[in-house]
This record gives sequence, C-alpha cells and structure tokens, in this order.
Amino acid sequence: MAGAGAAARGGEERVMTATPDLYVRDLHGSLQDPVLGSIGFLNEVMGRYPDAISFAPGAPHPEFVRDLDTRVLADRFVAHLVADRGLDPARAERVLYEYGPAQGLINGLVAQALSGDQGIHADPREIIITVGAQEALLLTLRALFRHPGDGDVLAVVDPCYVGITGAARLLDIPVVPIREGAAGLDIDDLAARCGEARREGRRVRACYVAPDFSNPGGARMPLGSRHRLLDLAAREDLLLIEDNAYGFTAPEDDTLPGLKALDTRRRVIHVGTFAKVGFPGARVGYAVADQRVGHPDGERLLAEELADLKTMVTVNTAPLAQAVVGGLLLDHGRSLTALARRKAERYRRNLDCLLDALDRHLADGLPPGIAWHRPAGGFFVRVDLPVPADIDLLEVSAAEYGVLWTPMSQFSLTGRCDRQLRLSCSYLDPDRIETGVRRLATFLRKEAVA
Repeated sequence: MAGAGAAARGGEERVMTATPDLYVRDLHGSLQDPVLGSIGFLNEVMGRYPDAISFAPGAPHPEFVRDLDTRVLADRFVAHLVADRGLDPARAERVLYEYGPAQGLINGLVAQALSGDQGIHADPREIIITVGAQEALLLTLRALFRHPGDGDVLAVVDPCYVGITGAARLLDIPVVPIREGAAGLDIDDLAARCGEARREGRRVRACYVAPDFSNPGGARMPLGSRHRLLDLAAREDLLLIEDNAYGFTAPEDDTLPGLKALDTRRRVIHVGTFAKVGFPGARVGYAVADQRVGHPDGERLLAEELADLKTMVTVNTAPLAQAVVGGLLLDHGRSLTALARRKAERYRRNLDCLLDALDRHLADGLPPGIAWHRPAGGFFVRVDLPVPADIDLLEVSAAEYGVLWTPMSQFSLTGRCDRQLRLSCSYLDPDRIETGVRRLATFLRKEAVA
C-alpha cells in the first residue's frame, strides 16, 4: 500500500484516516461564508420535515410544466431555423446537438420579445444567452471588476438576493449595502455611499438593483425614482445591473418601464431569466450588455466580452435548452408578455390569497410588533416580528407547527432584517396557503413573544 491516505487499487475499499486531506482554511474563503450554504440549508430543513407546509422556496408553480412537450418545442425552433434563417433541415437539426456559439442561438428571438414587450431595443449582438440569470450575474461581475484590492466596490440593496452577493464573494469583490424601503433602493443612500467611497480612494463601480418586486424585499421603484437612479449613475460613472425576474407579475394595466427601457446613456446591464416565465429546468437566462468597450484596435460590445468569458466557464448554453425556450417564444408570438400571461395571473392570485389569509388569521390576538408588508406583485411577503427570526425559531416552527419560512437575515449584510421572515407564495396552491397561514398564526401567537 502506498500510504495511509492512498486509495486502494481494484475493488478494495478506500482507506480512511484521521487526518483530513484538505483543510477549509486552505480553500477559498467563500466556502466558509454562510451565504453560500443558505439555499442548501433550507432544502435540508424541508427534507427533514416533509409534512410541513413550506413558504420557503421561491420556485415557479409546478402546474406549468405538466403539459410541456420539449420535443415539440425543439422541433418548432428547428422549423424556425429553416424558414427564417435559411438553414437546410439537416443542418438545422444538427444545431441542437453541437456546442453552438458562446453568445447564444436565440438572441434574435429574445431581442424581438424585449423590444415588443418591454421597450428594450437591443441588437441581437448586444445580447448574451446564459445558463440562467446566475451565470449572467457572475460573468458581468467578472468583467466589470478588474482585480481584488483596486478600490472598486459593488453596491447592492439590503436586503438582497443571495445570488449576487454569493457571486461577489466567489470573486472577492467588496460589497456595500444600500438601504431599501417601500419605494425600493434608497437613492440618497447610494449617493452618500458613492461620496464616501471617493473620500476613501475607492469607487462604486456598479450597483445591483431589482426595480420590480425585488427578492426578498418585494419593493417596487416608482417611475420618478427610476429616472433619478439613472441620473445618479451617469453623474457617478457607475453601471446598474438590473435584475428583472419578477416584473412580469405586475398587472398589465400597471406596468412600469424597466431601467433598461429608460436607459439612453448605456448605463444599464439588463439581466433576465426564463426560469419564471418559461420553466427553471431549462436553465436559460440572458443579459443585454450594449456598452461599447474600447480596445487598442477599435471597439467591441460588452456582450461579446462576456461571451469570451463564458467560453472559460460553461463554453455555451445548452442548444437543446435554448431550442425549447425558442419554441416557447415562437408559440407565443415572440412575446414574453404572452408567454408569461397565464403564469402572472396565477402568481397574482396566490399573492392575493396569501395577503387575504394573513389579514384574516393574523388580525386579532397577535403579540405586539408583528406586521406584514403588502407588495403589489412578485412572489414574496415580509413579516416583521418582535423577536429574532433565526434558525432556532425556524426549527420550532417546522417541528412543532408544521410550517416553514425563510429567515430574512440570510439576505441582509447589516443585520437590519434579523427580525423579519419571508413568505413565498409561488409554489403553493390556495388551499395549502390557507392551511399554512393558519399554522403560522398559531406559531406566531405562541412563539413570537418578546
């Protein structure tokens, strides 16, 4: 035997020793960051309490994949390649099984949908198709932030989606929290943080913001604030990373233009996903990155730079997955609004059910300090408590009352959300929402006592 830690050859069992092969102190620091384990922890808790009603996952409702025929949708996309792009049938079919271009296959369809539905007028070359929105966020951060220690920082709303803070942690990018209120990101606070960074010899390079029904806060930014934010970005020479995963849930008579639709100075990198309006298993997202990047021999688009980075991360986004999403867009008139309409109606009903149940079951007999926010869209409702909404309290809620939720502390960099929990209504049916809120009300009356 070669040594105590060596794996035996053939069919012999691997030798185990008391000495670890590696120490976490010698691995990247992000592996000890709680934000990277937050999603896995919630999945583990759900697995231990399978009979509990879970308001934890912000996942799309499963009804939308029951009748999905991926083969038919892929065939629809292949027919599009033949009819609209002039490929011969054999070549069009092969497209689904080859690597494909790093920048994407369905850029033209996405460009048409964004132009027709959201007023974002982008050339297909200004779009990159990614493995979910998460890869778009990671690639964008990698491109914008040169190297650790150069003084550039990322501003994020607080509380914030863990995907952006986790990606920043992987890349060793310093993060500055910006307050979020009922009207979304606090623009005055962002301006103050920009000034503070300048005085310290640093700069706010970019700011992540979800203007429509943010995860987890549920805030929505008014139109005037959107214009103010764009003006601030121009004055401070910073880029805005706009995440628009939940904007589709707004009533069609109450939509607001996204930041990218209002962007006349190329200050916004717009990130989107088909996880909510299509289905999450496709793992298809995109970024509109129309910024011009100067090179010694000319200019390139930021989307093209992101595509170069992508070749070293995922090589390309699966052509089969892109074909299915392309087929969905084609079947809905190349419209994101049409694709999302039935889903948006379901999520608005679920949100109404959740708020109505909270009003009925939590109206009387609650300990002081309990209140809930009333978002106009999205998947999430925040509840204020008079006690810390921590892991211990979650365990009590799951084990003794059969209801799960998400501690808001997992989304905050400052501790300002330690006495809040998040309820997600997207994955549940109305009867489960009703039963879950009844259990939650009993739990809060007995356990949420200061």
